[in-house]
Amino acid sequence: MRARRRGPLAPLASAAARLPSPRLTGLGCGLLGTLVLFAFAFFDQLLFDGAPTAYGVCFVLVSVCAGLWVRPYDLITAPIALPIMFTLGTVPISHHTGGFAGLLMGVFTVLATQAGWLFTGTLVCALIVAVRKAAAIARRQAERQAQRQVARAQSRESGKGKGASGAAGKPPGQTSGPVSGRWQRRRGQVDEGPGPGQRPGLAQGSHHPRSPGPRAGQVRDRPASRPAT
Repeated sequence: MRARRRGPLAPLASAAARLPSPRLTGLGCGLLGTLVLFAFAFFDQLLFDGAPTAYGVCFVLVSVCAGLWVRPYDLITAPIALPIMFTLGTVPISHHTGGFAGLLMGVFTVLATQAGWLFTGTLVCALIVAVRKAAAIARRQAERQAQRQVARAQSRESGKGKGASGAAGKPPGQTSGPVSGRWQRRRGQVDEGPGPGQRPGLAQGSHHPRSPGPRAGQVRDRPASRPAT
């Protein structure tokens, strides 16, 4: 169970927890925001005679929702789509005189006079996106660090288990590794005593005296040739 949050921001935190999870793509966020702004501008034209302030406030709210509900993979697309959404939504309140040229002139007039709302909404959405991106990066790094610590702990436990099993399987008095042949020969030489006909102090054991070979320049005796028959 989650602990209850206390403080003056507890109602806001609980309300934010009840909001839908961010699942909108960049294209879906742009289409939904454009539809909402266009519908609000149409009702603004009917009810308030196209008041640009009400449209600007609605645009800021749409910008906040776009920054919160866009999915993490498309975070950068939300601030980019806001100017397009703002421009398309100003068509009903543009007060155009008629024709395509008059429509463009009315839209540009609204953009020039209400640029403050456009910058405010875009800046708010960009800040929300930056905070979410930083939080996602920090969360990924924390998960990777936790995975590394778990892997290290598992490797240490496995190493300890192998060492304990190896030590338990050895009989008492046995050395940890095999004794080399040279060490065995040395031990045999030290342990064995001098044999008959040998002087004490010389190395014994596997030592065998070599027969003296022919010296340099000395010719070996050839076997006598067989008598001719």
